[in-house]
Amino acid sequence: MNDYRTLQDASQGLYKEKGSKFIAIAIPLETVDEVKLQLEQLRKRYHDARHHCYAYRLGGEPYEFRYNDDGEPSGTAGKPIFGQIQSFELTNILIVVIRYFGGVKLGTGGLIQAYRTAARAAIDNGRIIIKNWKVYVEIRFYYPQMNAVMRLIKDENLRIMRQELNDKYCILLEINKCNFETAGKKFLSLEFLEWTVI
Repeated sequence: MNDYRTLQDASQGLYKEKGSKFIAIAIPLETVDEVKLQLEQLRKRYHDARHHCYAYRLGGEPYEFRYNDDGEPSGTAGKPIFGQIQSFELTNILIVVIRYFGGVKLGTGGLIQAYRTAARAAIDNGRIIIKNWKVYVEIRFYYPQMNAVMRLIKDENLRIMRQELNDKYCILLEINKCNFETAGKKFLSLEFLEWTVI
């Protein structure tokens, strides 16, 4: 699979039930470190809320995922949030639902409905886009080969992420997965070049 579905930007949803307020925030991201950072920031921003329940899914099959009820009864928060990520076939996304308790217990069914609806509202208020999976490749070569390498990078419309000069030139490239095989063959036809997938 060369592409995946995610949100273009962060989006928000809101659900209210019997005085409780459920604020859902959906955030596109790519790594577990980003998940941790966003959770930390949201806990600080909504420090007076009782629960910060969440679910995330990263990468392609096999997906990396997790969901958390953050003190709500088991299976009533994280799992329904994750269910919305699955039903929209999204990945590289974190959804956090922040609950302000309104004084009236909602019961298991009420909680599941609330967290599911809030998560869905955040997705509905966002814009789903299709993105290409990326492959990162480090290439190494000597200065006399610079023109041939740069011409190929330009022809293949590749993105240079980093360049270094030590004993050899080292360039980190971002390549769309769907173009990876074709670009790889062209680069590897340059016999002087070292090619390492990161």
